[in-house]
Amino acid sequence: MNLSEYPHRRYNPLTGDWVLVSPHRTKRPWQGHQEKAQVEEKPSYDPNCYLCPGNSRAGGITNPDYQNTFVFVNDFSALLEDAPTDRMDEDNLFIAHSERGVCKVICFSPRHDLTLPLMEVEDIRRVVDVWEEEYRRLGEKEFINYVQIFENRGATMGCSNPHPHGQIWSNETIPQIPQQETNMQRHYLETHQSCLLCDYAQKETERGERIVVENDSFVALVPFWAVWPFETMVLPRRHAASLSDLTQPERNDLASLMKRLGIRYDNLFQTHFPYSMGLHQRPTDAQEHSEWHFHIHYYPPLLRSATVKKFMVGYELLATVQRDISAESAAARLRELSETHFLRQE
Repeated sequence: MNLSEYPHRRYNPLTGDWVLVSPHRTKRPWQGHQEKAQVEEKPSYDPNCYLCPGNSRAGGITNPDYQNTFVFVNDFSALLEDAPTDRMDEDNLFIAHSERGVCKVICFSPRHDLTLPLMEVEDIRRVVDVWEEEYRRLGEKEFINYVQIFENRGATMGCSNPHPHGQIWSNETIPQIPQQETNMQRHYLETHQSCLLCDYAQKETERGERIVVENDSFVALVPFWAVWPFETMVLPRRHAASLSDLTQPERNDLASLMKRLGIRYDNLFQTHFPYSMGLHQRPTDAQEHSEWHFHIHYYPPLLRSATVKKFMVGYELLATVQRDISAESAAARLRELSETHFLRQE
């Protein structure tokens, strides 16, 4: 079967889900409206931004005059450390359990105008180090069993403040998607006596057709089973279950690769490319989890231009997820882009 010509389903061994791919649909005439997004120039400091150094946040809390990264407990946390440990099992149709946790915000830089792709590699490395430190410290709490680090970039992804920042939510229970990945990786290890993502990274590297960017320690690729048009996944070449398992050179390589990938995203449609990005790593529930392989997911919504987005509607809400642009063609488009950021070409 020619996967570039005919509709087919692709299996995601990391979650057990399927995606419908319809590559022939990219040949149809496109009647939709396209326009180039206006790239807003932001100041390096905004006196009205509640994340900039020295400014006030909710409840009168004042940010310190931070010089690098800055982490604080979210003023409007979705999870609370002191939540009651109640259960409601009224019957088999009305079940509710309390959920404790800690939510934090991490400002990547004091600069209001610097996104990750615009930061220097050494400054991104500081962010990686803070991620690792928070993952480890939060995971050491007796009741925290999973730490989710993520970034929502751009208003399209619901980001409420343009100051470059991310979030860290730590849960009492392992959330649904990381639990799916735990189960599938464990099943693969028990069945094949090898790591799922180690095997996958090696095979993708050998094929090369879905690789976007790589270095000595990491590879960024469009997964064979990608759902979003320009979705990517970042994988360490060797088996590492979390950020804490990375060596110092590997952390440098991760920072460098994230910058190079981010530049490609921005250059694709000449805009600050929106996405949700998240780190998936070993749960912190005191279990060994030899099956776990650290990785990063990028889920961007843009489809054909800076303003044309993919929506999960109709068939995708009611049946199964579907994509038209093949993973191979998406990887080729990202791979061929310049690593000189379009905002820094002058």
